[in-house]
Amino acid sequence: MCCGRGGDTAAKDVAKRLNQELGWNVNTTYTLIKRCIKKGAIERTEPGFICHALIDKVAVQQAETDELINKVYDGVADKLFAALLGRKKLSAQQIEKLKEIVGDLE
Repeated sequence: MCCGRGGDTAAKDVAKRLNQELGWNVNTTYTLIKRCIKKGAIERTEPGFICHALIDKVAVQQAETDELINKVYDGVADKLFAALLGRKKLSAQQIEKLKEIVGDLE
């Protein structure tokens, strides 16, 4: 996303970017931002309706991954892993990196 100082972004810049990338209109974007504020994910500051994320990227990634595994893969992480690996031929270096990651988890 287009970020200003410290990762803070003006709502108008978020709306502009989502319009360009997804075709969303301004009202849709502002409605989503307001819902995120209400849920405690974003804080609004003034002047300029600046949005500040209250949840860090890693926490969001973890929550979204958990939701994906639960919804699409019946709560079984190895099904997701197998699906990801089956989509693209991996290089020997990528395979070694994955082995290291799995080894670190054991």
